[in-house]
Amino acid sequence: MNEAFRCGFVAIVGRPNVGKSTLANALIGSKISIVSRKAQTTRHRIHGVLTREREQFVFVDTPGFQTRHGGAMNRMMNRVVTQALADVDAVVHVVEAGKWSAGDAQLVPLLPRDGHTILAVNKIDALADKNEMFAYVGKIMAQFPYTAVVPVSALRGVQLENLLTEIRAFLPEGEPMFEADTLTDRPVRFIVAELVREKIFRLVGDELPYGCTVVIEQWEENEKGVRIGACVIVERESHKPILLGTGGVHMKRIASEARQDMAKLLDKTVYLDVYIKVRKGWSDREGALRELGYE
Repeated sequence: MNEAFRCGFVAIVGRPNVGKSTLANALIGSKISIVSRKAQTTRHRIHGVLTREREQFVFVDTPGFQTRHGGAMNRMMNRVVTQALADVDAVVHVVEAGKWSAGDAQLVPLLPRDGHTILAVNKIDALADKNEMFAYVGKIMAQFPYTAVVPVSALRGVQLENLLTEIRAFLPEGEPMFEADTLTDRPVRFIVAELVREKIFRLVGDELPYGCTVVIEQWEENEKGVRIGACVIVERESHKPILLGTGGVHMKRIASEARQDMAKLLDKTVYLDVYIKVRKGWSDREGALRELGYE
């Protein structure tokens, strides 16, 4: 007797910097969410799709739940997290092995108590003393009745298949929602803009405040390739020289690395222009956030 096909939504949640986007990308097998060591890298709810013979997982990679700072953007990101938790069939709460902070604890009351929440203990490869894992997990389990605990390393692909097995049990029976070759429901322009933002965070994230986003303003395709115009929007004039770097060295590297990733994604030759515009206070105005594509 053939096993019924299962399909459902799975939220990946956790405080900033626990490796949610790395885990989502590893499970899907493709780079859908951008990754950096900086908090607030993921700002949107991003659906990544993994389709196999008898199941389709629709992963919802969410922003890290923000507890330290207010502001319109952080309020918006927290709404994305809470909405995702209400709209899914299973939840994967990601924590960093051996670390538990106030940010982790503040997310626990938001987790659904329907028996569909899995604890994924990430970065186990970085844990010096593996014997500490039992006591660490025990303390967390005392705070919330997780259905299962799966130690993983998203970076090294450790125990991801076990995690998928645990998740599958919560997916309802039903037909797939996406075609088998679909990796994300986000348009390609969104992914391309995120690739530019990832390079900015990685190269000048320590110097540049988070009032920075990317909008694709030009997209022209022909048989030779695709010409893309990416506008980096910042909040202050003082942010422009940080982005540019001495002699434009930062911007050249950002554009070069982003263009290489775009060429792989699109499987085409990419001609990329990156430029900067100042839009004061955009990240603290909900109207501006919506206009720029934030939920």
